[in-house]
Amino acid sequence: MFTGIVEELGHVVSREGSRIVVRCPIAASEAGIGDSLSIDGVCLTVVGLDGDEASFDISPETFERTSLGGLAPDDRVNVERPATLVSRLGGHLVQGHVDGVALATAFRPDAEGGARLSVRLPAELLRYVVKKGSITLDGVSLTVAAIRGDEIDVALIPHTLAATTLDAIRTGDPMNVEVDVVAKYVARNIESLIGDGVAVESGKERTA
Repeated sequence: MFTGIVEELGHVVSREGSRIVVRCPIAASEAGIGDSLSIDGVCLTVVGLDGDEASFDISPETFERTSLGGLAPDDRVNVERPATLVSRLGGHLVQGHVDGVALATAFRPDAEGGARLSVRLPAELLRYVVKKGSITLDGVSLTVAAIRGDEIDVALIPHTLAATTLDAIRTGDPMNVEVDVVAKYVARNIESLIGDGVAVESGKERTA
């Protein structure tokens, strides 16, 4: 489990087949073989450590469902270590299980050094997104500022731009998206209630 608060900017050292090596001094200093790290929002297992570098094997499914297939040496990635039972929850609950790939449609810098980012979401994820709700883009916990059809806007403050890869996002770039897991559980429970013939009215349950 993660929180969507990026701890460091990692750099891709190499990629050979399904294996990727990332230089991430902070994360690598405490990681062990078999530990999980979030790389651009994707939960990956550490399979090798060499100084400040960590190695990961990426499955075909992960390549298919995420943007990691486009990574190349020298690319930057957002890195976060997993949360612990005593961690502060500065962002929101993030599993590192990417739900799909969104496309950036606009990046508009503002006068205060921040920016407004617009992304187009996969249609099947829109039901889990609400204004002022949480969403994860490339491993960064963000608040939905606006929803327009199949697009959402998020506001990026100067710190977020400085501490993550989002400063380099441009129109057409793919982004790993994970919707709020709480929203998914709520939707699933409502579907179960409807399927069981239970309706909810004014806070009371009644059998249909």
